[in-house]
Amino acid sequence: MICVLTGGTGGAKFVDGLRQVMAAEDITLIVNTGDDLLWWGLYVSPDIDSITYVLSGMLSRERGWGVKGDTFFCLQAMGQLGEPTWFHTGDRDLAVHLLRSRLLAEGKTLSEATSVISAKLGVKAHILPMSDSRVETRVDTPIGELSFEQYFVQRWYQDPVNSVRFAGASDAEPASGVIDAILTADAVVLAPSNPVTSIGPILAVPGIREAMLKAQGKIVAVSPIVGGAPVAGPAGILMEAQGLPCSIAGVAQAYEDFLDFLIVDTRDSEAAEQLRKNGPRVQCTQTVMRTADDKAALARTVLSLVCGGLYSSEPTAGATSDLP
Repeated sequence: MICVLTGGTGGAKFVDGLRQVMAAEDITLIVNTGDDLLWWGLYVSPDIDSITYVLSGMLSRERGWGVKGDTFFCLQAMGQLGEPTWFHTGDRDLAVHLLRSRLLAEGKTLSEATSVISAKLGVKAHILPMSDSRVETRVDTPIGELSFEQYFVQRWYQDPVNSVRFAGASDAEPASGVIDAILTADAVVLAPSNPVTSIGPILAVPGIREAMLKAQGKIVAVSPIVGGAPVAGPAGILMEAQGLPCSIAGVAQAYEDFLDFLIVDTRDSEAAEQLRKNGPRVQCTQTVMRTADDKAALARTVLSLVCGGLYSSEPTAGATSDLP
């Protein structure tokens, strides 16, 4: 059993590789919900949706988010009615938000709603929100505090960042199954996700970081920083705002109290040599995932490092080389 902490596009790409090389039933995903928002009165969970769409073969490869081949008629109509349209929900994507919102209104938890949606879409892996409590990533900027989606999507992460906080985290509890998944997994993987706003909210939920310290399996992180810069997005800006250097050393520092292995790109081999002297064990490989083969190769490297012979290095029956 592999437990993965994930969020963002880098995390979704890694999960896409992982599903190619091991049975989905043996994967548990603990997913960031700090980006969740109410949009047109509907509850939207962007990172849970991306992971669900990857595992069901529905994710749009071109955009890296949303449903492949989706239409945007509702978005256009809402714009004509004078409603905000900066968050681009497609029509098929909207159906998932409608179902989730109905389930939550009926009294189900976010975990229960996620399980229902996953089952309906044929997902075999276990997808767990980090918490059923509301935790919101808030980005402090010179124009005021913004939700993560306002900062990232609406304003294209152009604002300088003073700091980041996770509103509601101190009162939150891990969702059912989260702690057990971490404690009992053969390995725990931190996907190549933003350490501050994708993994940070997960670790901010009381009890989760403590569970990482007690995990029986090895813990490995894949760096989203390559050559001193993020592969995509504002990870570097956000890391520096939180006092972390935008480097593989900064990634190691974010996880230093529990990390066993750090996987970095071959372009960081010199920096890796320096990090090995005082930090975790570091392995260099290609971490930039441009193709399906890249994703699968990275997943195999991670599993070989922490699990040895516990998994098959060949794609599982029914696995595909890329999203259909």
